Formats: sequence, C-alpha cells, structure tokens
Amino acid sequence: MANALGESREQASVFEVRDVSFAYDGRVPALEHVSLTVQAGERLAILGSNGSGKSTLLKVLDGLYFPGQGSVLAFGQPLSEKALQEEAFNFEFRRRVGLVFQDSDVQLFMPSVWEEVAFAPLQLGLAASEVRERVDRALGNLQIERLRERAPHQLSSGEKKRVALASVLSLMPEVWLLDEPTSGLDPRTQSWLLDFILEQGEAGKTVVTATHDLSIVEVIADRVLVLGEDHCLAAQGTPNKVLADEPLLLASNLIHSHWHRHDLAPETHRHPHQHGLDHQHLHGAGS
Repeated sequence: MANALGESREQASVFEVRDVSFAYDGRVPALEHVSLTVQAGERLAILGSNGSGKSTLLKVLDGLYFPGQGSVLAFGQPLSEKALQEEAFNFEFRRRVGLVFQDSDVQLFMPSVWEEVAFAPLQLGLAASEVRERVDRALGNLQIERLRERAPHQLSSGEKKRVALASVLSLMPEVWLLDEPTSGLDPRTQSWLLDFILEQGEAGKTVVTATHDLSIVEVIADRVLVLGEDHCLAAQGTPNKVLADEPLLLASNLIHSHWHRHDLAPETHRHPHQHGLDHQHLHGAGS
C-alpha cells in the first residue's frame, strides 16, 4: 500500500543521493558529486572534519537545501523544492523525518519548553489530547518534565539538547538526522545521549549521525561514510574498517600526528592520535 510519498511500506530505501553537488551562493562548494543510499533501520555515521560538508548533507536530506547538481530521492520519491510545495508530500515527509541541529539555540524558539515540544505535533493538526500525550511522553523519555515551564534560552547546553531531541521525538519520526549531537556536552550528558541514539536504533528507527567525534562511531553506527576536505565521498565501510585506516583518517583531517619523546628513546618521533572521550596521553612512568 502506498502513502502520500508514493512509497510502499516494503520499500527499504529511505534516501538515495545521486551525484549531488551543492555550493553556498553558487560559489562556495560544500558537496561535490556525492552519491549514497540510506536503508530503512540503518545506523549510519557520516564522518568528516569541520567544513567537509556533513551538516550540509544532512540539510539536503532534510529538504532544507536543494542540490545545484544531482538529485535526492526520499522514500522512493524525488525530494525537491517543488515536491515540498505539495501539501500532502510535505506533511508526510516532515512527519517521518526529524533533524536535530548541532546548535540547539538555532532550533529552539518558543517561550517555554512545553510549547517547544508541542509545536511540531500541533503543525500536524493532531487533536489537543494527542498533542498533550505526545508532549508528556517526550518530556518523560528525555527526563525533562521539571523543565516544562522554563524558557529554553535559560537552560544549560545539555538541557537545550534534550529539549531539541524532545521536540523531534514528539513527532515520532521514522528517521533521525543528528548533526554533531555530542558537541559541547559534558561526559555524563554525552553518555546519556549515546544511550538515546542506541534506543532509537533498537526501536527500528533510521539514524544518520554527522560527526567528527571518532570515539562514538563504533557505538552509534553499523556503517560509516567519510567526507573528505574536498567535499567528496572519500570512503565507506564498517566502523572497524574505517577507524583502522589511519592514512584515510589523516588525509580527511580526522586525526593528527603529535611529536613525542618517549622514555628510553633519545629521538623525537610522531604518530597519529585520535582525540575523543577516552583519549589519554601515556608516555611512560611519571609522565
């Protein structure tokens, strides 16, 4: 049976990106000839250094940006500016796909947390009772019931991130697009967020995470894509395969070399380091 997007429930492809290029103001390249497929229920990490085009790619998948070259299919149908002007298509697409921005301040604009989380389901035209139920459930799942009357701009970074997630969770989306979700969070909140991402995957949701934080990749992803600094797709594979490819990570500016003088070694040398949640420098006793 097909829905407003023209997609049958048996169809496995969520997104198909075909030779997409995008440039800001038509002059500053952000994506160059990128092709990829995202399958339903997949946990995909998009790795790349700052400026590689990760955030731009998520916004293309969310229908916020439209490629200057190439095409994007969502649930088997063209995702274009023209398509999103059609009320039925736009309604169905926005119901099924949710984007959480890197900067929560960009996403939060309502005067209270409750109104923020209620905004999206209200746009779906749901009954007031269902909106209340969805908001209460989202606040409970994100453990922020106590914040319901607070103004979002008065919250901490971690609290804002939870509110942003709750505002998407209230839509009950099938697809999550997460842009640098651990950025600016303390270790405890990062750990909680990783659990949340895992829960979405275990519930059968499609989760696409853009990040340069290598320490979380093996936790959140089954497959990894790497965007190079030339804005092209540099590689793809399992987390183990990609993270073990030091030349790839160095070339993509995801790791860097440090000079070190180790105990019992008179010469100075350097070797790659991956910086993440658990990164430590251990250079011998007493160092």
